[in-house]
Amino acid sequence: MATHFEAIIVGSGIGGLSFALNLAQRGHSVAIVTKKTSSESNTNWAQGGIACVTDKTDDFQSHVKDTLTAGDGLCDLEAVTHIIESGPARVAELIAWGVEFENGTDGQPDLGREGGHSKRRILHARDMTGRAIESALLRAIARSPKVVMLEHHLAIDLITRAKLGTCPIGSPEDRVLGLHVLNTKAGRVETLSADAVVLATGGTGQVYQFTTNPDIATGDGIAMAYRAGAEVRDMEMVQFHPTALKAPDGSRALISEAVRGEGAILRDLSQRAFMKDFHPLGDLAPRDIVARAIDSVMKRNGAPHVLLDATQVAKGHFAERFPHIYATCLKAGFDLTKEPAPVVPAAHYLCGGVATDLRGQTSLAGLFAVGEVACTGLHGANRLASNSLLEAVVLAHDGAAVAHDEIIAKRVASPALPSWIDGSAGDPDERVVLTHNWDELRRTMWDYVGIVRSTKRLQRARTRIGTLSDEVREYYWNFRVEPRLLELRNLIQVAELIIDCALQRRESRGLHFTLDYPAKLAEARHTSVRRPQGRP
Repeated sequence: MATHFEAIIVGSGIGGLSFALNLAQRGHSVAIVTKKTSSESNTNWAQGGIACVTDKTDDFQSHVKDTLTAGDGLCDLEAVTHIIESGPARVAELIAWGVEFENGTDGQPDLGREGGHSKRRILHARDMTGRAIESALLRAIARSPKVVMLEHHLAIDLITRAKLGTCPIGSPEDRVLGLHVLNTKAGRVETLSADAVVLATGGTGQVYQFTTNPDIATGDGIAMAYRAGAEVRDMEMVQFHPTALKAPDGSRALISEAVRGEGAILRDLSQRAFMKDFHPLGDLAPRDIVARAIDSVMKRNGAPHVLLDATQVAKGHFAERFPHIYATCLKAGFDLTKEPAPVVPAAHYLCGGVATDLRGQTSLAGLFAVGEVACTGLHGANRLASNSLLEAVVLAHDGAAVAHDEIIAKRVASPALPSWIDGSAGDPDERVVLTHNWDELRRTMWDYVGIVRSTKRLQRARTRIGTLSDEVREYYWNFRVEPRLLELRNLIQVAELIIDCALQRRESRGLHFTLDYPAKLAEARHTSVRRPQGRP
């Protein structure tokens, strides 16, 4: 028997928590489904801050212009304008929920600057802004009697009318009714029903061998939405963060773009500053340009990395301004106040995702998406630094108003939802298959679908990943589900979507650079993928 909530939020980052709080304030019962603990999210790893016009020397038009420039022609002007102009009210809401941003000695916000921004407009809590926001929102959630937090619950798939056989997938009559989730503590699959389901599952960084994302970033929401028939857009637009610390143990730790905003300089191994060779803004150029510049310098010189020189940052106050980054680098053996650190690009943010309108509504009735999982048109072909947290909180606020209306309108008896049936499936007997396929997938994506692409590389990747997809599909249907299997299944789905969209785009624009089509077309168009109509 299904457990019913008026709304189910999948994910516990800023978008999901904000959406839940907005619905709870309207009196709705909400369940937050999160596959680890509530504090484990991409939001928690966000260092830079939230971009918002708050200073009298700044204005909305300037922020809009910076966003459009970074987005390289693919942004939706209406989305950009709406989200940026909604910023001050949503930041005030965050503060009301308990978020504390840094202030200067004059009591005014201590605004940072990052690559692509023409003004200082980044509200931050030192270099742990995401964690500060996450903690405040979780405290607010804990005070709400309307919200239930289901930790260690991993969403498997959405339940739709099409899945029940009452209409074809992708038809106008289709809508979301709930979802199946794996209770990883109890080892059983549970059925949840809802009037509205919100995907807030974050990004897809784990599809690549090197990423700044946490282990949970396995593209679950995008994969589920695609399988349910929702439109997915611009998946080829993968942002590689230019400056991930290359630690001696092989790990990658993010060094925020805010460090370069405060004066850090990229140098090659001969100590030469090279960014002016690639862009007039030098070290403050948009991320796609910086990432490709680093990739070019590394390949040209045969170097394993470049250097980030932050010894002159903030006039010697680096450790005070960036305590987390300083401690992380020091632990790896690099004192950024005294020496440069080795950095390389790493997969960081997905600008595409599940297509939504400006209220977070997807093409599938009853299904919403907010945060990195969604594609609203704000980021276009390249995300401007620190716009993502702003987008998440704006869409959560506006989407909750629409979800409220849907919940009120849908207060009728829902059809009985099917329980999960394991059938004759047994326990996995060769988990080495999962480990091998996981590693092969991530290496293939890094080598063939990385910063610089070509049609031949993409086709090779599609062939290899198609084989992995067949193997995992067979494994999925023959054995009981477990987290590693479900996440690998989602990552393979996401990889296929990235490749499909990349092959559609026959130009180089923003984050997508291909050797076969180096020029930019006169008209910017979205790429789009949707599961063919028919029966699931």
